[in-house]
Amino acid sequence: MATLLADPSPSPSSSSLISPLSPSPNPRRRHLPLLSSPDTRTLRIRLRPKPFSPFSVASPTSPPRCPCSAGTLDADPASEENPNPSASSGAAAGAKEGGGWDRRRAVRIAWEKLVRWSRSWRSKNNSDVLERTRKVVVLGGGSFGTAMAAHVASKKAEMEVSMLVRDAHICRAINENHFNCKYFPQHKLPENIVATTNAKDALAGADFCLHAVPVQFSSPFLEGISQHVDPKLPFISLSKGLELNTLRMMSQIIPHALGNPRQPISVLSGPSFAVELVNKLPTAMVVASKDKKLASAVQQLLASPHLRINTSGDVTGVEIAGALKNVLAIAAGIVEGMHLGNNCMAALVAQGCSEIRWLATKMGAKPTTLTGLSGSGDIMLTCFVNLSRNRTVGLRLGSGEKLDDILSSMNQIAEGVSTAGAVIALAQRYHVKMPVLTAVARIIDNELTPKKAVLELMSLPQVEEV
Repeated sequence: MATLLADPSPSPSSSSLISPLSPSPNPRRRHLPLLSSPDTRTLRIRLRPKPFSPFSVASPTSPPRCPCSAGTLDADPASEENPNPSASSGAAAGAKEGGGWDRRRAVRIAWEKLVRWSRSWRSKNNSDVLERTRKVVVLGGGSFGTAMAAHVASKKAEMEVSMLVRDAHICRAINENHFNCKYFPQHKLPENIVATTNAKDALAGADFCLHAVPVQFSSPFLEGISQHVDPKLPFISLSKGLELNTLRMMSQIIPHALGNPRQPISVLSGPSFAVELVNKLPTAMVVASKDKKLASAVQQLLASPHLRINTSGDVTGVEIAGALKNVLAIAAGIVEGMHLGNNCMAALVAQGCSEIRWLATKMGAKPTTLTGLSGSGDIMLTCFVNLSRNRTVGLRLGSGEKLDDILSSMNQIAEGVSTAGAVIALAQRYHVKMPVLTAVARIIDNELTPKKAVLELMSLPQVEEV
């Protein structure tokens, strides 16, 4: 306890006694009440240490070292445990106005909390799914099937990854030289990948099956191998699109073709070019299944430091978005091929996203799915990047080429071409108007030129946005 002789206006000497022990008084702070007696007026001041705040501001003359600039996420012990008690309130106000150290500290603390949460989550969710998996079969030897086979095989050298391919030449190249000579002639595949043209050998003893056969060929293919498929074998569909005659999605095609309505099914989708996956570039996808345990198992099987796998229970939303984005990508390519500009491109893709949302939600999809990886993420990749097969088809159509010439020159299938007509039939079933995607289907059917389609779309009534 310190006692000073009473004087409502402290003298310079009294200020000198206070200032080394506490910050300068704030002019807006109320004066402490005077504790006085009739004879002697005295001011009693109890000196208490200033409470420490994690967002307190250090003196401008000696700012705390920022761990971010040092390339570490660990907190600075000096700044955490020994804050500078001499920081004045005026300096704090100035730092806040100028976006000073307190804001940087807040960002750093938020990031550290995120990292700690991530480590804790990983430690609690370690799984033995990969440890228990001895064999994975990949149906199809195309670019994405090969990329996923290489990804899975690289996760565990003791695991066999069997690729069922129809081309004997590709089969020999994979087994003898560890290259897919047609799609990835420059990328060596892991040695635990074994290719075969025999369905029985490929499927025997498999723990998981990745289906990478194009949608329009899936039904006859699966019917032909159904006798070799274990009824409990979990399928992971990598194919995107709708079956032209039946309007079925892959989650419906697989069990129907195998004759087993209880076949475990999941679908994998999201913005993912095969070549970038092979090159181990950062990628994120989503696996959807009505069976949460299956979705979690697939997530643990496929996730790696360069591939994030989110889970979802919205199978319809993931599949419809994956199918319709291919048709929209053709429209985006047409705009690019006709040199209609960035304004037109943005308007067209935005309209296309709305049309996908209208149909998908009518079919029971969740709107949040359509703004996630399998929706907006995949749409952005497919519509705006030149590696997209569907966008390439549209670009060449917009440049004046004939569809037959375009398709005959491609060594891969652009699913949007065959899906376009199925999309419109599905829209009619659910009573949804889809101007952009309908125009694409008419162009593909050679009933409308790209130029005429643009004029008709721009002449549609001016309506309220929904």
